[in-house]
Amino acid sequence: MSEEMTFTVMELCQSVDISQDELIEVVGLGVIVPLEPEDPHWIFDSRAVSCLKRALRLQAELDLDWSGIAMTLTLLDKLEELKKENEQLRRQLDRFLMTP
Repeated sequence: MSEEMTFTVMELCQSVDISQDELIEVVGLGVIVPLEPEDPHWIFDSRAVSCLKRALRLQAELDLDWSGIAMTLTLLDKLEELKKENEQLRRQLDRFLMTP
């Protein structure tokens, strides 16, 4: 059984090079969520690191504020879901059309 790597606020900020104020804003916008949001000492998993790195790349490429980044990530996630759903529907249609 592998253990999931976790990060404190300070560790997460250092690993992705953002300030604690930015992190608080990002969490408030729902870009990432602490493992236990109600705990005053936030802990994050490795998915938060990759999500924040993706958000920072988008911020640099698109020159958006954090609320724009949150909306962009939401739209990209929805697009990915729709692509998967579309592919699944195509496979079902192919199977249906091939049935005698």
